Amino acid sequence: MRHRIDPKVDCVFKALLGAEGNRSLLIHFLNAVLGAGLPRPITTVEIQNPYNDKEFLDDKLSIVDVKARDALGCLYQVELQLLTHRDLTARIIYGWADLYSSQLKEGQHYATLRPTYAIWLLGDVLLADDPSYAHDIRLRDNAGRVFGEHGGIRLLEIGKFAAEAVETEQDRWVKFFKEGAKLDPDHLPPWMDTPEMRQAMSTLNTFSEKENAYHAYQARLEYQRVQHAMQQDMEERTRALEQTRAELEQTRAAAEKARAAEEQARAAEEQARAGEEQARAAENREREAKERALAEVERLRRQLDRGPQS
Repeated sequence: MRHRIDPKVDCVFKALLGAEGNRSLLIHFLNAVLGAGLPRPITTVEIQNPYNDKEFLDDKLSIVDVKARDALGCLYQVELQLLTHRDLTARIIYGWADLYSSQLKEGQHYATLRPTYAIWLLGDVLLADDPSYAHDIRLRDNAGRVFGEHGGIRLLEIGKFAAEAVETEQDRWVKFFKEGAKLDPDHLPPWMDTPEMRQAMSTLNTFSEKENAYHAYQARLEYQRVQHAMQQDMEERTRALEQTRAELEQTRAAAEKARAAEEQARAAEEQARAGEEQARAAENREREAKERALAEVERLRRQLDRGPQS
C-alpha cells in the first residue's frame, strides 16, 4: 500500500537532500536557490553530514540540517524549520556565522575563508511585512553595495508560496515541499515531470512502500507533532506570561501615576497652606504697622494737648 509522504518531515527532508544517493538532488537544489548569486554553477559537492537512515531514525536528537562543501571550498547549509519563534532570526544568523567561522583553524589567515551560504526552508511566516516568499540576505551598506563576497543567507517561506505556475526551478522545489504531502505518486501533475522531481518522488516512495521505513516515518512525524505542540504550548505560556507582565506594568504605571497625582495634590495643598501663612503674616504685619501708626498719632495728640512746656 502506498502512503502519502510529507517531504517536510525531518527524516524525509534529510534523505532528500542529505543522502549520498541523492547528491545530484542537493546540487540541483543549491543551483536552483543560489544560481543567480553564484560565480558559476555548482557541479559537485561533498556532503559533510550524510544521512544514515538507521542512525537517523533511531536517534531523536539527529542533526536534521544538511552541510556540504563544493570543489572550490565554499560551504553550504540547508535547514528546514516548520515553526517560527522569537529567537529564530538570531539562530539563523548565528548558524551562518558559526559555519563561516569554522573554516579558520589555528594559524590560518583570513584569505582562506570561502563563501558560505545558509538556506532555510520555513514552514511559517517570518517576515510578515514582506509579501515575497524568497529573500536574499547579505551584508550590504546603506547604498545597497555588498560588503564582501562571502555568501549570505537565503530564506524560503513555504507558507507564502501561492503560485500555480512554476516559473523557476526554485519555484518547483518550494512547491514540492509545500504540496508534496498531497501528491499522488500514480498521477503526478505536469510541474513534477522533471528528472529531479521524479527522483525526489522516488525517495518519498521509499518511505511509503517499505513498511519499516513507513513506521519509522510515522514515528518521526509523531515526534515532530509532539515537538510542535510543546513549542506552541511554550509560546502560549510565554504570551500569557508577557500579557500578565504587561498588565502588572500597567497596574504599576497607574499606581505610580496616582501616587504622582497624590504628591502633586499634596504639594499644591502645601503651597496653598504656605500662601495662607504668607497672607496671614502679611496681614499681621499690616495690622502691627497700623497699630504703631495709631500709637504714634496718639502720642503726638497727647503731646499737643499738653502744650508747650516752659
